[in-house]
Amino acid sequence: MPALEQEQSGASGHDGQFQTTHWSVVIAAGPNDSEAANAAMARLCQTYWHPLYMYVRRLGHRPEDAQDLTQEFFARLLAKDYLKAVDRAKGKFRSFLLTAVKRFLANEWDRANRQKRGGGKEALSLDAKEFEGRQPRGLVDDRTPEKVFEQQWATVLLEQVFSHLAMELAAEGKANLFQELRGFLTGGTEGDSYPQAAQRLEMSEGTVRVNVHRLRHRYRELLRLEISHTVDSPEGIDDEIRCLFAALG
Repeated sequence: MPALEQEQSGASGHDGQFQTTHWSVVIAAGPNDSEAANAAMARLCQTYWHPLYMYVRRLGHRPEDAQDLTQEFFARLLAKDYLKAVDRAKGKFRSFLLTAVKRFLANEWDRANRQKRGGGKEALSLDAKEFEGRQPRGLVDDRTPEKVFEQQWATVLLEQVFSHLAMELAAEGKANLFQELRGFLTGGTEGDSYPQAAQRLEMSEGTVRVNVHRLRHRYRELLRLEISHTVDSPEGIDDEIRCLFAALG
């Protein structure tokens, strides 16, 4: 399983060097806005718009209004000089995004409501129907909007990691292996299931355990890589991991 042992570029490697990632590009641009920074910001927004949408929903807005407001926020975020106001001290795209949307909703929502939102242009393609269907309890609980935002952020991030790992295994012709063993990555599968997995995969139990070990190793690498795209330094990765798992817990 060679691909599971390879480092992926774009994050901190074994030598401890923090290479260029999406949010670090944005931070580095600062007042000197650049095409690369705008592209990095757009990619981050496209990936992590859903937690922000759920934050707006939790404030009490209907699904269609929440989608419009989220769309308008991103239209302004990507079209105006928000990059020039990035606070380097925050260090996290998650913190910046939440602060920015709070400012938008507090100061500019009336204007957005009076005018045609986004000027008829969409900054990102957002479709909230799929995510609305993931809320079996609706919004009836006591979580704060900030707590919902953090939990949804962590969920989306982990989904990204699983998706990337699945694609890597599929590219090696091992999609079935991933489907059989993915439950071992998060501790959701008990140890006594190893013999069952071995039987289904027609492998020895020892071989299954080796593959699970490699999958977990690559999962951790991809988790750190995905998080590295949203912080501005390698020191921020471990802190963000702790924050996100605390939110899920």
